[in-house]
Amino acid sequence: SGGPLFNMDGQVIGINTAIISPTGGSIGIGFAVPSSTAINVIQQLRDFGETRRGWLGVRIQEVTDEIAEGLAMDDAVGALVAGVTDAGPAAEAGIAPGDVIVKFDGRPVSAMHELPRMVADEPVGKEVEVVVIRKGAEETLKVKLGHLEEAEAEDVATLETDQPPETEEPAVVAGPLGLTLSDLSPTLREKFGIKEEINGVVVTDVTEGSPAAEKRVQAGDVIIEISQEPVDSPEAIDERIKQLKTDGRKSALLLLANKNGDLRFVAVTLE
Repeated sequence: SGGPLFNMDGQVIGINTAIISPTGGSIGIGFAVPSSTAINVIQQLRDFGETRRGWLGVRIQEVTDEIAEGLAMDDAVGALVAGVTDAGPAAEAGIAPGDVIVKFDGRPVSAMHELPRMVADEPVGKEVEVVVIRKGAEETLKVKLGHLEEAEAEDVATLETDQPPETEEPAVVAGPLGLTLSDLSPTLREKFGIKEEINGVVVTDVTEGSPAAEKRVQAGDVIIEISQEPVDSPEAIDERIKQLKTDGRKSALLLLANKNGDLRFVAVTLE
């Protein structure tokens, strides 16, 4: 690893990085960094003594056909923002979970995997225009890119506040989509280990074989939004699902948080 990769004309087209070999030797499937990527890295090492990659401060996921339908999008394109780093470039610019990034610095984002490379290749501190789809409409936001390596090195301390447990368990409601739901109380926070900064409606059980179970929704997940509308009670979820069915929607887009606060979007088929 680390040696040059040549084509048949003797030109360097990459830098070898790894090999999968059944014998542990040099015969197998090799992997290399493309020369176009290596040139950029080498130039940064010459100029700064380190790599400096652009940083947006978002966690993204793929826009599937079901998610596109849940967001009322015509096509499954772009990168869905599932989370935003506090005080990061995206947060400062107003990008929020549920936004779908469809253009970055004038270039279309056709699929999720394209965005990280686009961002990383841009200079730190550059101001770029990011086009997002938010609730069916396009918005253009200006973002000043941060420094990825600095962001990765930061150790953000999380302060946790002890809360006394409630003496009474909140009511548990059999909700739609095969979910059993409850208000998020200190008792349930402690039971599922849910962080204090997470708010919404907690899933206490999932019916086996239900639409939610098929999407791997599990007990302890917290529902924050349904189809880009915040929910704060089991009753609010029930009303939102009824409204989506009335509107002729085929699926509900759930914004879920796990106990650590990691967000993800799940499109659940409406029965």
